[in-house]
Amino acid sequence: MPSILIQLDEPLLKALNKVAPAAKRQRTDFIHQAVNEAIRRREYEAMREAYLRQPDSGAEPDDWSNAEEWKA
Repeated sequence: MPSILIQLDEPLLKALNKVAPAAKRQRTDFIHQAVNEAIRRREYEAMREAYLRQPDSGAEPDDWSNAEEWKA
């Protein structure tokens, strides 16, 4: 897995150490989760913006109740 180096100022490092101490990879796991959450939020925001630009049709959805079963 690739590594990255980040620099934190002292107040941010102290705050990070309060919620995720360096021992037992807690900081690494915390940062992984934070990055994943930030990416997920941005993806959801992009999806929301796309739906606002082009909302779903107001028409009724297709009726698939009598569709044949698809067999692979």
